[in-house]
Amino acid sequence: MSFGPKVASFHPETTMKIKLLVASLALGLVYACGGGDPLKTLTGEAPLVIGHRGSPGTLPEHTLEGYTLAIQQGADYVEPDLTLTKDGVLIARHEPVLDGTTDIASKFPASRKTTKNLDGVSTSAYFASDFTLAEIKTLRAVQASASRSHAFDGQYSIPTLDEVIALVKSESAKVGRTVGIYPEIKHSTFHATVAGFGANVIEDKLVATLHAAYSNSASAPVFIQSFEVSNLQYLRSKTAIRLVQLIDADDVNADGSMSLVAPYRQPYDFVVKGDARTFADLLTPAGLDFVKTYANAVGPWKPYLVKTVNDGVERTGDSTLTINDRRVDGSTGVVEAAHARGLLVHTWTFRNDSSGYGFKDPQAEMEYYMRLGVDGLFTDFTATGVAAKNAALR
Repeated sequence: MSFGPKVASFHPETTMKIKLLVASLALGLVYACGGGDPLKTLTGEAPLVIGHRGSPGTLPEHTLEGYTLAIQQGADYVEPDLTLTKDGVLIARHEPVLDGTTDIASKFPASRKTTKNLDGVSTSAYFASDFTLAEIKTLRAVQASASRSHAFDGQYSIPTLDEVIALVKSESAKVGRTVGIYPEIKHSTFHATVAGFGANVIEDKLVATLHAAYSNSASAPVFIQSFEVSNLQYLRSKTAIRLVQLIDADDVNADGSMSLVAPYRQPYDFVVKGDARTFADLLTPAGLDFVKTYANAVGPWKPYLVKTVNDGVERTGDSTLTINDRRVDGSTGVVEAAHARGLLVHTWTFRNDSSGYGFKDPQAEMEYYMRLGVDGLFTDFTATGVAAKNAALR
């Protein structure tokens, strides 16, 4: 006979309702005690701070050291852009070309450059797909931005996706919280045309790697993103991991509308298929309904989300009136429309050394978008993003 306290037993559905009620009451208590206005994110949870390419504001992008720094500074997720080597290994590089982010020109002769069609643009460069992993491991990363510190150039190697995953898991254990991974498939259509690769080779390799590391689950701390559509539709049939449709543009017009110029006008697979829809079309009500059929989130470039007005006031502190000085006048309605369809909104990219439209203070800019309701944002400066999130939560 047991004389311990009696524990009530509930049906699983009842248990879930109780948990939701407790969470709701707790959230209400936070706001009642001065916790600020309720967040406008889709779930009511705090927005994610995503380490864009690691920590490129400080260290060369897509390096294990850069990812480590982002995690130490509080990133919820880190982003490895992915491309393939000649021998079919997924590595973290922003583009299939290696010229601007590595010291390859000092290691290999110019005769190793080739000319390929990269999303409709004839490009002569050192392509990762022309080099084996062993060759790429002889390279070292360099800072891609001329205006940022080059003190760490030549020190860090080019990581594989497997190495990034191992690092993120190891650092998660060290900091005592789960840090997610947010891979981007770079130029899917291009990779399918590389000799020896074939259709969806990069998607298949990515899914196999992620399923082995995190399981095939929508609750895995993983998002897969792409500017193309067909590959995300393909992935939807292969994985339960959350998918994100990225939305690009060329620039912002003087009247505040989005400039759509090739190759930033459309997903490149749309170009190949003769589909006339633009990136902007994917953010219309019909476009969002379409995206909802295969993705869990949209990732629009940040000017899509705010209305701006040229009122002649200089705001960015450089004494010159430019398009960046436009006054921000609230939401365009994209966040709200996406949320109405159950789509998360993750926007990009926030930088301390390149203020956004109408903002002089990069933390204030990030906080503004968080209060607008975005569910996550990408930043080159994780510490600033975390400070913005903490401010938005107060």
